[in-house]
Amino acid sequence: MAYTRKDVSALTRTERRRFVKALLELKRRGEYDEFVRMHIEYYLADGERGLRTAHMAPSFLPWHRKFLLELEEALRRIDASVSVPYWDWTRDRTTSSVPWTEDLLGGNGRPSDRQVTTGPFAYAEGNWTLREGVTDEKFLTRDLGRARDPIELPTKDELEWAMKDPVYDVSPWDSTVTKGFRNKLEGWGTGRGSVAWRNHNRVHRWVGGVMVGGASVNDPVFWLHHAFIDLVWSRWQRRHREHRYLPAEPPGLGDLQRGRVVARHEKLPPWDVTPDELEDHGGIYRYA
Repeated sequence: MAYTRKDVSALTRTERRRFVKALLELKRRGEYDEFVRMHIEYYLADGERGLRTAHMAPSFLPWHRKFLLELEEALRRIDASVSVPYWDWTRDRTTSSVPWTEDLLGGNGRPSDRQVTTGPFAYAEGNWTLREGVTDEKFLTRDLGRARDPIELPTKDELEWAMKDPVYDVSPWDSTVTKGFRNKLEGWGTGRGSVAWRNHNRVHRWVGGVMVGGASVNDPVFWLHHAFIDLVWSRWQRRHREHRYLPAEPPGLGDLQRGRVVARHEKLPPWDVTPDELEDHGGIYRYA
């Protein structure tokens, strides 16, 4: 039976407590850091050699769908009532709204070093020491809204700009494409400043701290953000039912992207699953 992912603003006090408790237990067991390591490993830029699966590629969306499912399965082994909530950043847009509350993810980092000092993931609580993808800092950091160089979260209109594109992705299937739903949602733009970071990418920049870069999984908001990205993909699929994941076939001989992107029926590392098999999540979970 399919379970439900809820808007984080709709969680009851009990649901908030159980979600946080399951995350902390996963961290205590050492399993959470494995997710951080995996994301770092697959955070490849399109300027690097080899296969790209997690970012700057068509498989950005199915890769993170599977990544979320793996995390959710681990949480549900601890507490079967838990699912990953989503954060609709087009609506909950302030530094004091959900999910930045004392009983959920805690708030912004302090001005001196951006260390998060409130909530269950504060370093002083002793339950959330960063061990992967960090240098000197062992504590969670945030810079909500970027104090020195302020940016805004993406708006509903900016999200709609991506949603209304009926084509999933286009050649050369990387961060440079200006057409196609995938990159308009992933958010690799051109120019400097906030215009270079759209939708998904802009949210990472707005949160700041450890959410910038491959080790972004160190901040639990990563999962709430990507649950919303996954929901947006689901909405796009319903709106454009005749359009599917692209490329349908691997790039041909002589194409610079041959062997660098995953086609619809190819396996999506590190899992034994294809984008085609990940397009329909209805038998596993639904969104409230």
